[in-house]
Amino acid sequence: MALLEIENLSVVFDTAAGPFTALDRVSYSVGNGEVLAIVGESGSGKSVAMLAVMGLLPPTATVTADAMRFEGKDLLAMPAKARRQIIGKDIAMIFQEPIASLNPCFTAGFQIEEVLSRHLGLKGKARRQRAIELFEAVGIPEPEYRLRSYPHQMSGGQCQRVMIAIAIACEPKLLIADEPTTALDVTIQKQILDLLMRLQEERGMGLILITHDMGVVAETADRVIVQYKGRKMEEADVLTLFENPANAYTKALLSALPENATGGRLPTIADYRDDAAETRP
Repeated sequence: MALLEIENLSVVFDTAAGPFTALDRVSYSVGNGEVLAIVGESGSGKSVAMLAVMGLLPPTATVTADAMRFEGKDLLAMPAKARRQIIGKDIAMIFQEPIASLNPCFTAGFQIEEVLSRHLGLKGKARRQRAIELFEAVGIPEPEYRLRSYPHQMSGGQCQRVMIAIAIACEPKLLIADEPTTALDVTIQKQILDLLMRLQEERGMGLILITHDMGVVAETADRVIVQYKGRKMEEADVLTLFENPANAYTKALLSALPENATGGRLPTIADYRDDAAETRP
């Protein structure tokens, strides 16, 4: 049985110009210990899909699906209170901008201890000790001191490590990482990705990695989903996707990688007609 199984997920936003379909009947599944990468250009609906799973979309969004199951439990059908017991504990998410995701009014320690109190019921010294252990696990130096730091007193890399510590605090079964290295420099990107993969392997978590970086996909993923304009273009294991892409958009995406450039200019992806292309199911 898949850890997370989504069938025909659609998300429509109400806008001043009328309904806007951000996601159109997309299906996903990820198993225990599996790394699923979701790739595609900005606006393809990658983050929207995962925010729908987390229940974090605004009231203007209408979410429909034939099924959205976590360990066989229907997330859409269950009461809000029951869903909140799963979200943040068994399913956790690392957001794209760490500084924007952390509350600037509270210390890093307060924010991680709030999760430990809410989901695990830890109090006092036990809660503080667990927070220190989590900061140590994600490589934050001087954890006792950093627990008292506010987000603006920490670097982007340290804030991202705080976000990871918060996400893994309750030892989730599924971790969603939404562009976890976008705002970081190259050296810190490598450290954060290595940290995520180490934690995923040690804890046997399912991991959904949303990214633009095909190099990261090649190094980390077991399976890849390619999206474009809110639709799934192709799904394949990572080796098949790179060596034998079936979809025209996937081929165009891979041809735009710098290492695949054959002339003086990089190719661009023209306005792609997905309804006319061959698609691997």
